[in-house]
Amino acid sequence: MYSSMAQNLGMSSLMVAATVTIHFFGLLTLLSLLRRHSGRFRAHESVAGQGALIMSVVFGLFAIHTVQIWLYAFAYLLLGAVADFESALYFSTVTFASLGYGDIVLSRDWRLFGSIEAANGVILFAWSTAFLLSVMARLKSLEHDWLQR
Repeated sequence: MYSSMAQNLGMSSLMVAATVTIHFFGLLTLLSLLRRHSGRFRAHESVAGQGALIMSVVFGLFAIHTVQIWLYAFAYLLLGAVADFESALYFSTVTFASLGYGDIVLSRDWRLFGSIEAANGVILFAWSTAFLLSVMARLKSLEHDWLQR
C-alpha cells in the first residue's frame, strides 16, 4: 500500500512539475506575442481588433491546457490505469476540468494520481483566468471608453 502511495505521489509530482512548466512557458510565449503585436491595439484601434486579440489569448490558453490534458492522458496509458487512449483522454479531460463524471473510475492503485490531476487543473485554470483578466484590464486601460461606444 505504501509503495503504491509513494508511486502515486512521485508520478503526481513529476506531472505537476511538467504541467506547471508547460503553463509558465506557454504564458510567456503568449505574452511575447502580445508584446510583439501591441502596436496594433492602441486606443485608436477598433473594438473588433481588441476582440480578436482577446480571442487569440483564449485560444492560446486552450492550446496550453490541451497539451497538459494530453500529457496526463499519455501518463494514464503508460501506467496502465485505463484501457485505451480515448478513455485516457476522456478521463483526463473531465478530471483536469474537475467535472468528475464518475463513469470511468481509476483503480485504487491510481486514484490518488487522478485526484492530484484535478487539483492541478484547478490551479492552472485559475492561473489562466488571472492571465486573461490581466490582458483584458490592460486593453481597457489603453482605451477606457471602448465599452461606451
